[in-house]
Amino acid sequence: MPNILEVENLSKTFPRFSLQKISFSLAPGYIMGFIGPNGAGKSTTLKLIMHLLHKDSGQIKIFGLDPQHYERQIKDRIGFVYDENHFYEELTLKAMARIMASCYSHWEPQTFTSYLEQFSLPPKEKIKKLSWGMQMKFSLALALSHQAELLILDEPTSGLDPIIRHELIEILSALREDEKKAVLFSTHITTDLEQIADYITFIHDGQLVFSRAKDDILERYALVKGDPGLLTRENQSLFTGWNQTRYGFTGLVPDRAQARLLLGNRVLFEKATLDDIMLYTVRGKAHV
Repeated sequence: MPNILEVENLSKTFPRFSLQKISFSLAPGYIMGFIGPNGAGKSTTLKLIMHLLHKDSGQIKIFGLDPQHYERQIKDRIGFVYDENHFYEELTLKAMARIMASCYSHWEPQTFTSYLEQFSLPPKEKIKKLSWGMQMKFSLALALSHQAELLILDEPTSGLDPIIRHELIEILSALREDEKKAVLFSTHITTDLEQIADYITFIHDGQLVFSRAKDDILERYALVKGDPGLLTRENQSLFTGWNQTRYGFTGLVPDRAQARLLLGNRVLFEKATLDDIMLYTVRGKAHV
């Protein structure tokens, strides 16, 4: 089955930041986690995909179509939630939903009502009276109510309590069971991605670090702990980054098997989380 989303050599330059040749693809039936530190270019990439910004170079294909020429057709099949909301604050949730419903050809009123009940959102409440977390839940309800084939989420869980976050994870897992749908999920809460993501795309400082299967990443990467004397000039090339004190070091290796072959039993190997991978990649070498 063709990919739902294809991004190839995507670039965009601003006065103080440059997104450089980002490439990844997402097939139907999968969830991709999109990670990176603040300022890495995640939101810029998502806005380029949604054609809210104009790219300098590269290609974007959604459902095999170019967003520059088929923007309306594409957005009719996408559900999206941004980290900032731009609703008419004087309107009620119900009134705002009527406006949004007119934008889509497959709006499902019963589905929307069901999500309002699930998220404990009062349909007659004015948007301006909602907390930020409740506005995010409202955005999710809108995004999930028109049979979207691609769901794009930009930090949707950062303002939600653990119960609602868990419900969202369950909703996304259910969407994955529909082999015609896919999710691109940008978040700082990497523990959520470790639960549900099939692939992880990691960018840093506007550049692609990797875009690979999550299980492969977590299998290959590892934390290594040992005596600082073992961190020789020859061994340093094994590490993406490390933290060293006079008592010992902890470092991240991108190839557990190679590191074990060269370091053997002189060090301790531990499983690396996505947080660990992001931290040591971004920080690099640190001495305390």
